[in-house]
Amino acid sequence: METREVLERLKSGTISIEEAERFFKRSPYEELGYAKLDTHREIRSGFPEVVFCSGKADEHLLEIFLKLYEQNGEVLGTRASKHQYQMIQKKIPGLVYSPISKIMKIEKVEKEKVGRIAVCTAGTADIPVAEEAAETAEYFGSYVERIYDIGVSGLHRLLSKLDQIQAANCVVAVAGMEGALASVLGGLVERPVIAVPTSVGYGANLNGLSALLTMINSCANGISVVNIDNGYGAGYVATQINRLGVSQK
Repeated sequence: METREVLERLKSGTISIEEAERFFKRSPYEELGYAKLDTHREIRSGFPEVVFCSGKADEHLLEIFLKLYEQNGEVLGTRASKHQYQMIQKKIPGLVYSPISKIMKIEKVEKEKVGRIAVCTAGTADIPVAEEAAETAEYFGSYVERIYDIGVSGLHRLLSKLDQIQAANCVVAVAGMEGALASVLGGLVERPVIAVPTSVGYGANLNGLSALLTMINSCANGISVVNIDNGYGAGYVATQINRLGVSQK
């Protein structure tokens, strides 16, 4: 149960004062020995704990996912393999998986999507990282508009979508190669731009380092940069910005 739900049940008389007290006395994390589940993260930050799946042992990932599902009724996992999805889906039949974004998730209900985030890519090879950002933001309740393949090698494509991009509370710019898309967008919109360098490109791209350096050194204002291929981080921050935009309207 969440804090508001406990208080509402207490107010309606469906739980006792003692039961509510036990809820608030719970440890702020659950000890699993090999992991400590941060059960109060949503209370503190507004976002529940998310599971980074890559590299986790099967038995660890399965127990973590089941515990979070038991506590929250929903879970988001990033960088998941098809094997990991198939393993957990046997225990949680409603689990869904995207082979493009590598996200697996189960949600309580279809959430209302609020505000507007524009997730843009330079090319189609950047879409997996962009989808990680977009699906993360959607999971946390943001409305996302996907605007893909508008890189600088054909600026007319970007300009044809400019009205949609400028209408967003936040813009996510996902680009590999030289990473110039973020600078172009930064000069065209009044909202924050979150730049996501990707490891897409030939040798001198250096697995995303060239795009990262371009974005960090951008002369355009209002650009912040996340780590290489970090779509999740971009989707999370974009949601925080989007929530501010919604609350101020």
